[in-house]
Parts: sequence; structure tokens; C-alpha cells
Amino acid sequence: MYNVIHLILITMHRFKELDVWKLSVDMVEEIYKLTDHFPRREHFGIVSQIRRSVVSIPSNIAEGAGKSTNGDFSRFISIASGSCNELETQLVISKRLLFLAEEDFEQIVCKLNRIQKMLFRLQQSLRST
Repeated sequence: MYNVIHLILITMHRFKELDVWKLSVDMVEEIYKLTDHFPRREHFGIVSQIRRSVVSIPSNIAEGAGKSTNGDFSRFISIASGSCNELETQLVISKRLLFLAEEDFEQIVCKLNRIQKMLFRLQQSLRST
């Protein structure tokens, strides 16, 4: 019994196999391309903030996966979820400042909401084992 549970925990902590990690890495690439079109004067302002937030999502998933307990992993998933909220706030601000088109905003937020749901489910599964 111990070997089966131990094997499950090891498998869960392979971050490159997690769909939520893959999707969040895809989002990093998408956000970088999208923010290239923001006003040049914002590259050290909102663009920098947005990019740090989006990079933080897969980074925290990966860092948490390297921890030895599910509790530690869960804490990093929580941080990744917080970065999702931060990113969404920055995207709302960007849309209101007309740096981001409504269509682009809706598309990104839809993907971001999917990532948030996946993080929530992952966190729930970590807490139940």
C-alpha cells in the first residue's frame, strides 16, 4: 500500500506532466507577444508587472512540485493562484487604459479562469492525499 501511495505522490510532482503547468507556460508566451504591442512608455510599468505575474504562475507550480510534501506543494499552488488574480487585475487595468482590446482581454481571461480552476482542483487533490 505504501509503495502505491508513494508512487502516486512522485507522479503528481512531475510538474512538466501537469496540464495546468503546460497551459500556464503557453499563457506566458501569449502574454509576452500581446504586451509587445503595449505603448513603449509602459514597458517598465504595467508590461513589466504583467510579465512578472504570468511568469510566476508556472514558476510556482514547478517550485512547489519540487517540495517534499503535498502541504508544501499546495502552498505554492496557492501562490500561483494569487498570481492569477494579480494578472487578471493588471489585465483589467490594461483594458481600461485601452492598451488591450476587448477581444484579447476576453480570450486571455477565459484561459486564465481555466488555469485557476485547474489550480483549485490540483490543490484539492493535494489536500485529500
